[in-house]
Amino acid sequence: MPRIPVHTVDSAPAASGDTLRALEKRFGRVLNIHGEMAHSPVVLHTYAAIQGAIAEHGTFDARAREAIALAVGAVDDCSYCQSAHTMSAKAAGFTEEETVAIRRGDSGGDSKLDALVQVAREVAGEVGDASDAAWDKALAEGWTDTELAEVFAHVAVNLYTNYFNHYARTDLDVPAAPGLDG
Repeated sequence: MPRIPVHTVDSAPAASGDTLRALEKRFGRVLNIHGEMAHSPVVLHTYAAIQGAIAEHGTFDARAREAIALAVGAVDDCSYCQSAHTMSAKAAGFTEEETVAIRRGDSGGDSKLDALVQVAREVAGEVGDASDAAWDKALAEGWTDTELAEVFAHVAVNLYTNYFNHYARTDLDVPAAPGLDG
């Protein structure tokens, strides 16, 4: 059961209204996570600001962004984020089987994407650290130091939502991601 009730655009605090409306427009509805974040304008605006910076300045395509999000969600065992990003990853061109493989730690034969996702997995699972081996492999696969620095922003926004979902106990309002067993 969620700890924080879900606000609608009409019931949200006035300071959250415009941001919640923008998220509703982007996603077609108010997602539970956004409606819960709306209780505290600082929480909602922080999320929107990080997302806005990524949208304005980020260089990764949708596939790379979603692969990072799937990996971080799996490392953090966030069922909400794994489910939401499975949908987004499929919209970005991944098959459902590929989304499961990414969550397990394998990007399905794309060694360049695998190297990037490994850095993200390590950052998420090792309190911000990535091994020299993962970093060097990503560089060898063609990622730049600028792109590897950008990974941090993508991991950070996903950690933010993962932790919020655990904290608030957000109910799933998107189709569940397939299980990893089997």
